[in-house]
Amino acid sequence: MQTDAVTAIVEQWNHERPDLDAAPMLVIGRLLRLTDTLDQRLRPPFRAAGLGSGDFDVLAALRRSGEPYALSAGELSRTVLVTTGAISKRVDRLSARRLVSRSVAESDSRGRLITLTAEGVELTDKLIAVHLENQRLLLSGLGADEQTQLADLLERLASTLAARDD
Repeated sequence: MQTDAVTAIVEQWNHERPDLDAAPMLVIGRLLRLTDTLDQRLRPPFRAAGLGSGDFDVLAALRRSGEPYALSAGELSRTVLVTTGAISKRVDRLSARRLVSRSVAESDSRGRLITLTAEGVELTDKLIAVHLENQRLLLSGLGADEQTQLADLLERLASTLAARDD
């Protein structure tokens, strides 16, 4: 088996600083490199559709919220895990393309609802199919059991980190 760049880095640290355990880099370093690689490989369909960074996240959050495909900026912010300012910029871009619309919330006249338009639903439905197929291809080097095991391990890591933040 060929040594990857992260293994080489860990081996160098083991040689230079044998008093330290560099093994955590085998996981964290690979996760960071994979995140960048996955982002580069997942982005092209969105770019081809003229969507900016994070725009599809907003469309997908609205679409999966169910009819009437509407959320407040705060709800979107919590769902997409970015600030309301970032949501506002994304919604501006999507609104200019008529993929979403803004309206006054019935329960709070100061609040705004962001709603997918018919065009937005159509584009999102098309792109989610492409996105999921792209993800399937990216994971095709792992068997179904391995994918399940990896998903479970990543969920456990995320839960452990979240618990430390509490």
